[in-house]
Amino acid sequence: MMTRNVLFIMADQLRRDHLACYGHPYIRTPHLDALARRGVRFDQAYVNSGVCGPSRMSYYTGRYPSSHGATWNRVPLPIGEVTLGEYLRSAGHRLALAGKTHVMPDHAGLQRLDIDGGSALGALLRRGGFEEIDRYDGHHRPGAESGYPAFLRAMGYDSADPWSDYVISGIDASGQVVSGWHMRNVHLPARVAEPHSETAYMTDQAMDFMSRQGDSPWVLHLSYVKPHWPYMAPAPYHARYSFDQCLPVQRHAAELEDAHPVVAAYRQSEESQSFAMEDCVRTVRPVYQGLIEQLDHHLGRLFEHMDRLGVLQDTLILFCADHGEFLGDHWLGEKELFYDMVQRVPFIVVDPSPAADATRGQVEQRLVESVDVVPTILSALGLPCPSHRLEGRSLLPLLHGHTTDWRDAAFSELDYSFKLARRRLGHTPQNARAYSVRQGRWRYVYWLEAPEQLYDLEADPHEMHDLGREASTASVRQALRDTLLDWLARRKRRTTLTDEQVETSTHAHKQAGVYFGQW
Repeated sequence: MMTRNVLFIMADQLRRDHLACYGHPYIRTPHLDALARRGVRFDQAYVNSGVCGPSRMSYYTGRYPSSHGATWNRVPLPIGEVTLGEYLRSAGHRLALAGKTHVMPDHAGLQRLDIDGGSALGALLRRGGFEEIDRYDGHHRPGAESGYPAFLRAMGYDSADPWSDYVISGIDASGQVVSGWHMRNVHLPARVAEPHSETAYMTDQAMDFMSRQGDSPWVLHLSYVKPHWPYMAPAPYHARYSFDQCLPVQRHAAELEDAHPVVAAYRQSEESQSFAMEDCVRTVRPVYQGLIEQLDHHLGRLFEHMDRLGVLQDTLILFCADHGEFLGDHWLGEKELFYDMVQRVPFIVVDPSPAADATRGQVEQRLVESVDVVPTILSALGLPCPSHRLEGRSLLPLLHGHTTDWRDAAFSELDYSFKLARRRLGHTPQNARAYSVRQGRWRYVYWLEAPEQLYDLEADPHEMHDLGREASTASVRQALRDTLLDWLARRKRRTTLTDEQVETSTHAHKQAGVYFGQW
């Protein structure tokens, strides 16, 4: 089969080491394991930012945060950036969305260009090029962009805010309704029945969309909000795992001594202070695993539905996460910083083309980045990849078993201007930046206004010992700093002309009637 349809699945805040096919000894993920056997499981896949917004914009544009400019969750994607949806639409395809994107509209750019936000073009630009089946970002009460609140009310959840009152709430031992925003409560089952939960609902939206397409090809981004917080899970998934079925917490008291100043500032945040407590870790981690098993269950429903429709065998399927999660590792909560439990993500691709038969079931060790998704989808559909904009590479050569030159480093960025850690350190919004390279045995981080970090991942796979301020590593840090500088210098800033247009215009001044420099 050749690629006819594309299903781009993303889970929010899903750690790579929390799938069975990536080695977790207890989590049950049979459907994702089966997906990996049908395709290629990439073992060295990295996001280009450990934050939802910039990571997703790299997935959607094929460009690094330094290039697309949406460097944190509240930073809009500039109006001039071209997304996957626009590339597809120019070739006659539509990009549908069920779930989360975290796209922030560039209202100032729309206003400057006098593009009516209510027009068809304005609506597409506000949505990042997606045609929304149902958009639901999962961080707060869903608004008019989602049909989920109306669905919940139709199912009998009588409330002005059924998400807060039922989906992320439970009932404690005294019979009181308590909120999942307080992590002490997430061991309780959510007040919503499992078939009405967030993961079930969005799976239903995707299945309904596929059923409506008939014989027409389609491209769908199915973007789940789980296992992201609030960590409330419906029964029975809230109690699937005990704490002794969780991975050991990776942290050591020595990490707190002479800690890197930015990491130390992050450890002062409320989420890190909470996850430093044993009770928090013991409460949240089992439920986080239950949310992952629930996600896998509904992906099984989806794949079975696709099989019944006859589209499973001609659909390119990509499964990934926008980043991972600390869950108390390194005395931290949430994400953002440059550790593998945040930066290294699950990444599975099933290419229906016969050319990919030779690699099915294989584990690929070459480095993959978020920016590779757009060129992979365009190439699979036989569409051109604009080389003057795209900074990622199509994965088809790897999927087809070809020998090819490939990258030897992966890069990530952080803008922590919006974090209280920045103020604690006395930094400005312009110098609260960091850049990281993952190359060979090393993880190196260059901070503006803060010391370098360096980890030897062969000797220290859990990243406990920061070598960034040790004199013995000076030459290693210099080499990695040079690699990072070379990468930054090669970002694609000239996006208004294609490389072909540049070639045509090279040394053409006399054809334009300009004769400077003649004697």
